[in-house]
Parts: sequence; structure tokens; C-alpha cells
Amino acid sequence: MHLTVLRHGRSRADDENVHEGRYDSPLNPEGEAQAAALAAYWTAHPPGFDRAYCSTLQRAHGTARIVTDALGVPLTPTDLLREWDNGPLAGMGREAALERYPIPAFRHDLDPFTPDGGESQAAIRARALHALELVWNGGGQRVLLVTHGGFGNSLLRELLGASRGWFAFGDTAFATLRLNRGSHTALLTGVNLTPHLP
Repeated sequence: MHLTVLRHGRSRADDENVHEGRYDSPLNPEGEAQAAALAAYWTAHPPGFDRAYCSTLQRAHGTARIVTDALGVPLTPTDLLREWDNGPLAGMGREAALERYPIPAFRHDLDPFTPDGGESQAAIRARALHALELVWNGGGQRVLLVTHGGFGNSLLRELLGASRGWFAFGDTAFATLRLNRGSHTALLTGVNLTPHLP
């Protein structure tokens, strides 16, 4: 299986300088242009996707729709691919968030994202595995996942066994992997790829 993990385009929340997470911000005009540029690139250089899945949050769903409409690929939205649930931080200005919820020196993987709620890292990892199981059993040999920077990292960490790794994901950047149904090995073939952007 060839798997492509794509982060959404630039969103309105980026202009607002607020935490995203579960804040349901749509693409801004720049993000729409980024997604259209990727759709044009993949139209000219077909990746051969036979299935696509996306987060149900607007910024990812909008990105996925622009790309899959251009390529004629069936799209399945799923809550499993949503960004990390950051609880009360969603939509909060970054300075106010840092004042009210200072970053702790240590947060256990079983602790909620903030003292007032949000997903624990353990819950995020469990959701990442559930999402991968859905894709693994959903059919298709070349599959596109349109998600978010944080959750894209969660997917790669689970596939690669890199629990403390961090992978760069710029706006509409994607990672590519090859999975083998006869082996647990995941071959990472590209990270933070943006051949469609200047």
C-alpha cells in the first residue's frame, strides 16, 4: 500500500494567531490557492490514488475536496482524522493561552491536554491506530489521508514506531510511505513534500 499523508492548507486561524486543534477554521484564500496548486500538480503528475479519507474539520475537508474533485477520487470524511482535541485552547489567542495554560515541564501521556480538558497523548495514539486500521481494511493500494499537522505526526509515529519523533508538515505538505501486508515495516519515502509550491 502506498500512503500519502497530507496536511491541509493555510486557514483563517493562522491569520487570527489562535490555537487551532478542534477550532473549526476554514481555509483562507491562500490555503485554497495552495490546495488548487496541489490539485493541478497531481493532475499533471497523477499519483494514482484510488481512495481518499479526510478529517471532518473544515480546513482539511476543504483541502481534500479541492484535490479529490480535480482527480476524481472518492472521498470519505471521518472524525478519526481530526486534529488533536486541545480542549479550551481551541480558538484561544496564543498569548492568552500561554498565560492561562502555561506549558508544563512534564505532562504524562495519560494526562489530558490541559487541566481543563482535551485529549491525552494516549487517547490520540489510540485514535491514530484506529484511523490506520480503517484505512488498512478499507481497500485501495494508493490511499490519500488529508489531516492536520499534529495528527499527521501521530499517524507517522505509530507507523514508524517513533514515539518521540516529530515530522515537519507545512501548509499542503505531504509525507509518503509504503506499507507491506506481509511485513510490519513501513518505508518512509518522503516528508514535508511541496513540489507544487514556489
